[in-house]
Amino acid sequence: MNNKRMNDVIPLLLLFVLTIISQGHAHYSLGKEKITHLHFFYQENLNGDHPTAVLVAKPKDTVVNASNLAPFGVVYVLDTPLTEGQDPNSKVVGQVQGLSVSAGQDKTMLVFMADFEFTSCEFNGSSISVLSRNPILETDRELAIVGGRGKFRMARGFANLHTNYMNATSSVVIVEYNVTIFHYE
Repeated sequence: MNNKRMNDVIPLLLLFVLTIISQGHAHYSLGKEKITHLHFFYQENLNGDHPTAVLVAKPKDTVVNASNLAPFGVVYVLDTPLTEGQDPNSKVVGQVQGLSVSAGQDKTMLVFMADFEFTSCEFNGSSISVLSRNPILETDRELAIVGGRGKFRMARGFANLHTNYMNATSSVVIVEYNVTIFHYE
């Protein structure tokens, strides 16, 4: 292509790209950014009539037992309630559905992929999405919030976790969540 033609095409391409970009932004007004703080408890139970986490895959010849619930390579599917208080009988405010994959060879560490849907209060029907490493044997840890839906559309943030109760024999875990979410109204 000669220089004259190139000089004619470049401004047209630039105009085309700017038009596409400006039209894309015009249709997606996000509104004002907001910060929300949430506090709730995650109530996991691996045993009983209604377990909230179920082992669905493990490497061949891997033993999963009360003393080692998360050896390298195991996968759990979660459908776990979120409650207002530490007592498992306190008001349910949401549900976590997702996966935990044991990805630590040298120490117990899960990769946690889950949707936290809220079923009460002003956030009913909204959710946050978590994708983060979760070193479950550490009492205090942090997870990344990478998205959301409903009132938490375009969410990002973090969840500070504190394990309040863990019993390997009964396979019950209660984790306190203090969550900070940046999102748009």
